[in-house]
Amino acid sequence: MFATLSDKLDLVFKKLRGQGVMTEDNVKDALREVRLALLEADVNFKVVKDFVEKVRTRAIGTEVLQSLAPGQQVIKIVHDELVLLMGGSEDNSLDLAAKPPVAIMLVGLQGAGKTTSCGKLAKYLKAQRKKPLLVPADVYRPAAIEQLKVLGRQLDIEVFGSEATQKPLDICRDAHRYATLNGFDVVIFDTAGRHQIDDYLMEELEGIRDELAPREILFVADAMTGQEAVNVAQGFNDRLGITGVILTKLDGDAKGGAALSIKAVTGKPVKFVGLGEKLDALDVFHADRLVSRILGMGDVLTLIEKAQATFDEKEAERLQQKMKKSGQFDLEDFRNQLQQIKKMGSLESIMNLIPGMGKAMKQMQGAQPSEKELKRIEAIIDSMTPKERANHTIINGSRRLRIAKGSGTSVQEVNQLLKRFTEAQKVVKQLQKMGPKGLMKGMKGMGKGMLPF
Repeated sequence: MFATLSDKLDLVFKKLRGQGVMTEDNVKDALREVRLALLEADVNFKVVKDFVEKVRTRAIGTEVLQSLAPGQQVIKIVHDELVLLMGGSEDNSLDLAAKPPVAIMLVGLQGAGKTTSCGKLAKYLKAQRKKPLLVPADVYRPAAIEQLKVLGRQLDIEVFGSEATQKPLDICRDAHRYATLNGFDVVIFDTAGRHQIDDYLMEELEGIRDELAPREILFVADAMTGQEAVNVAQGFNDRLGITGVILTKLDGDAKGGAALSIKAVTGKPVKFVGLGEKLDALDVFHADRLVSRILGMGDVLTLIEKAQATFDEKEAERLQQKMKKSGQFDLEDFRNQLQQIKKMGSLESIMNLIPGMGKAMKQMQGAQPSEKELKRIEAIIDSMTPKERANHTIINGSRRLRIAKGSGTSVQEVNQLLKRFTEAQKVVKQLQKMGPKGLMKGMKGMGKGMLPF
């Protein structure tokens, strides 16, 4: 989503880094380009004006202009002010400090992704050892109730039985009573939306809010709609008093102005971001991490968290013990590691979390590995026999032809994979020789045995 903004800010920062001496004119020129980049990214005009003024005030200070690396100082100020703009280090966690069941309302316009976000949020809470109940209270949109029921079955999370003939307030009241009697920790209400704000909708939502006194009222905003999402969020906040925001479709190709503006305009924190259609594609929002990604600095903490949540500890331990014993890393291990990495998300999203790697991938101009290539590699390995996976040196010409036919690939592609794998084996052996005080020890944060080839 922030690719264009990232590229433009990168050009500005390159010029700043090249300045041996910084003057007020240099700073003004740089900030003019920063302002244009933010405006083109659809960031709210008033937000941009205030942001640039804060950066300018700090950037023309004596400690910057007389610094040995003034360009780097200005870049740091831009980073710090962007973090503050998006919420800083404030606590944006869910407020569940109430007698259970804690009520959470999700509100927003139609098409923003409320129902899917309900499912994602329930899955997140279940992973936190909570017992959530999903409540379909949108009786207007066709199939909205059935959609939530389908999500509940996929997640193995109970969905309260409601009908489109019922009144939303009655559904919510009955569901909360049911949750109280059956030991649920959290009740998530999927409320109705419209194509635009109207009094009838707001009065209905106000009635539910007044009846249930929800601990959280989360506004679900479609990040693809830009400034319109910010304006709608302000409207919902004025009427309902929202407590936070869930930004959906942050994996899209829009400009990203909503993500950068919504906290400054509404005063309410972004609590979660949706990064895809999958039900595990919901991340807790961290302003500093998102700003680091925008500025091309990567996001190692999120990468580590994804690895810890995804990798199979037993499989990692098995691989570590095997390599300690024999020093061997075969094609079966190679495939297993590939499958675990795929669970972390797309290759592009993973690479963007590694400092400098996202930019390097762009410069490779199509030479970087693709999702299709990973599937092709898996297909080739799946077409091998267990003996061939354990010892690839026995794969002769006739075996390569059979593997190519079985995987729907060419002999050339099979040869390329075996060549790459042989090179990867050499790297793994070199890393093993480094011992526990070497690289593997340095990567303990990611868990034992999680080094991907």
